[in-house]
Amino acid sequence: MTGPFSNRAADPDDLLPEGLEDMLPHRSAAVSRATRSVLAAMDGRGYDRVRPPMLEFERSLAGRMDGVATRRMFRFVDPASLRTLALRSDITPQIGRIAATGLADAPRPLRLCYGGEVATIRADQLDPARQRLQLGAELIGSDTVEAASEIVTLAIEALAAAGANGVSVDFTLPDLVDRLAEKAMPLEPGAKDAVRRELDAKDAGGLAEIPGGEAYLPLLYAAGDFDAAIERLSALDAGGALASRIGGLRAIAARLGDRTRLTLDPSERHGFEYQSWFGFTVYAEGARGALGRGGTYRLSGSGETATGFSLYMEPMLEALGEGPVGRDLLFLPLGHDREAAARLRSEGWRTLSALDESDEAAVLGCTHRLTAEGPRPI
Repeated sequence: MTGPFSNRAADPDDLLPEGLEDMLPHRSAAVSRATRSVLAAMDGRGYDRVRPPMLEFERSLAGRMDGVATRRMFRFVDPASLRTLALRSDITPQIGRIAATGLADAPRPLRLCYGGEVATIRADQLDPARQRLQLGAELIGSDTVEAASEIVTLAIEALAAAGANGVSVDFTLPDLVDRLAEKAMPLEPGAKDAVRRELDAKDAGGLAEIPGGEAYLPLLYAAGDFDAAIERLSALDAGGALASRIGGLRAIAARLGDRTRLTLDPSERHGFEYQSWFGFTVYAEGARGALGRGGTYRLSGSGETATGFSLYMEPMLEALGEGPVGRDLLFLPLGHDREAAARLRSEGWRTLSALDESDEAAVLGCTHRLTAEGPRPI
């Protein structure tokens, strides 16, 4: 791998697998700043941080929540237990396990947050990365309108704290087809998956070819700016099958007020494998794709309801831009005043000590030099 510090061509043995990359100092510093800001916003709202392990038994990761696909996980046999281990592809199921085990007796609703690396065998079509930094918050023990409003508000505040501008939120109803197919728009056995697929693809022709699918065609046009889209969705809901969900969306939107742009795409399911009645996607100016997703879901085993969201650092960095090039760096010459250097570090200075007379402050990237009078610009 080549970079700003080397003109050497990359040796084939040094190449990284597809979808993986080194994070060099400038980008790594930007990630650290954004991570601290996001986690601080969550902490300020009363969310306690937990740190689950990178590896777990495959059965635990796959069984905690519906829709978790183990085929996306790296799996291997644990030589100690001879059971199959999996490298996490999503931290959310781990938070569910913690809530159901170590924190089973903690008061509800339980507010937890996290930050850590995840990895997948194959990259998403829209995202070539196979390793990502996932940050998120989960409110366990409630999936009410109040809980959903708090979670969406926290996602917006966390992104704003990191420096993102122009944040927008797109609402969806992940169980829309299941709900309508119960009575209002019945479907033949096996047709629900086909209807979901064509709605995801926004394919009106394909939808019309499915027996019973033509009834779902108007849903393709009940999308866009929230106020207009929710009115179109309400007009389609003659039987009232979606009345409680529409009322919930209206209430969440009212609580958010005009702090961000809101849109609605009720049939969107990409990235909502385990969410139930409510889901949302967050975007920001400067990022090509979604910064994260969230919504309501149910934990398998314990049966608890929960509401949460996950943010991903790579698209977040796109939204944040390059940021500061670097912080001031103080060069400490040989024989410098060590007590003065320690005091300056306690005040927030970064220091770099000379190891040899030939060390040059400017060459090493220093912006200041320590003198008898204190730091002086170079």
